[in-house]
Amino acid sequence: MRKSLTIICALMLLFVAACGSGGSEKPASSTSPAATGPATKEPEKQTALNGEKKKLSLWFIESGKRQEIIEAAVKKFMDENQDIEVEVVQIANDPYKTKLSVAMGGGNPPDLFHSWGGGWLKQFVQADQVLELTGKIDESSYIPAALGAATFDNKIYGVPLAMSLVPVFYNKEIFEKHSIEIPKTYDELLAVVDKLNEAKIIPFAMANKTKWPAAFFLMYFANRVAGSEIFGEAYERNGRGFDDEAYVKAGEMIQELVKRNAFNPGFNGLQYDTGQSRQLLYTGKAAMEIQTASYINNVRNEAPEFEAKLGIFPFPVIDGGKGKATDLVGGISPVFSIAAKTKYPEEALKLVQALTSLELAQQLADEAGMISAIQGVNYSDPFTKEMNDMLTSATFMQTFYDQTLPAELAELHKDTTQSLFGLSVTPEEAAKQMEQLAQDLLK
Repeated sequence: MRKSLTIICALMLLFVAACGSGGSEKPASSTSPAATGPATKEPEKQTALNGEKKKLSLWFIESGKRQEIIEAAVKKFMDENQDIEVEVVQIANDPYKTKLSVAMGGGNPPDLFHSWGGGWLKQFVQADQVLELTGKIDESSYIPAALGAATFDNKIYGVPLAMSLVPVFYNKEIFEKHSIEIPKTYDELLAVVDKLNEAKIIPFAMANKTKWPAAFFLMYFANRVAGSEIFGEAYERNGRGFDDEAYVKAGEMIQELVKRNAFNPGFNGLQYDTGQSRQLLYTGKAAMEIQTASYINNVRNEAPEFEAKLGIFPFPVIDGGKGKATDLVGGISPVFSIAAKTKYPEEALKLVQALTSLELAQQLADEAGMISAIQGVNYSDPFTKEMNDMLTSATFMQTFYDQTLPAELAELHKDTTQSLFGLSVTPEEAAKQMEQLAQDLLK
């Protein structure tokens, strides 16, 4: 998987023109008339007896309009397949990984589940907990790079529905009122931070209790300082490591922003899922937030009147740095996989195909601002079109570190990044911790 990372990123740029998740979440919900626990028997094909329905369970994290559309698609699937009943469980993004890991480890997984591909899915594949789908889907229907995120040793273990990228979201009204131009360089961004502070406006909103929101800064800073190959070299162990001076510099720049009052007070203790950072933008208390494309879905779900004020721009470049403004951070989500323990593998595959159809992908693009991993989608939604254009013109895409690295190293990445923002570890110490564990885990 590590050796294919660079190829996957390159393919994404070639094919994305044809095309965090997570966000403000609702409590877990089910569309089935009666809740049923996940299947636990071995995956040989079985049939329901005495008119009993075949029961499947689906776990996923999409919220708002995306959740509504996916649940409607499942209802349509059940209407068209009267012998199948699907329990749909929506789980908030942040607790989702823990709940699924516990279910997998306990031998009681859902039949179908949401993932991001990459190292996080691979851990379940290596434990023989995921059904192989090679030859069971039409591979030509999907963006090759997106499908590659769930392909290990040339075998497919998941089917992608959407892609994502991480721009800077900003309040256009605040920028206009204070005559602020969109910053194109890091020095210009620092000037914007200072000007906003003078106006008593929080420059960046952030809720980082779950650690991943702040990691976008580290990924962008490392790229902008050292160029597109820095992570690949450290991950593949064929060049610079996680203790490279570029990662140290990225940590220094993070702490420079913190000391410059670029973020809201107490950000490391706030929950992103509950919208605590987004509310700062909605109320005009903060001007910017760096987040995934699902931010559009959040706005439309929580504060649709704010959409007219919302704008996006790419993360600025660093003078003298090797990274480009067209180098993006992004990923694949959701990817739908099937648990190896499912009682009904054929029916589960049929549902996966329904959840990754061109018809559903087009609806999600039109109504929920989703950038598709399905070939043949056309974009008319202004935000989706703008983000798809950014992807189309991108020179590189850096996949999310925590979805690419092995689970233990991904957790350390998030821990050390949160500590950098909390000023409780030095950039040198954080980089050294990452490299030491990488030497043990990445052979």
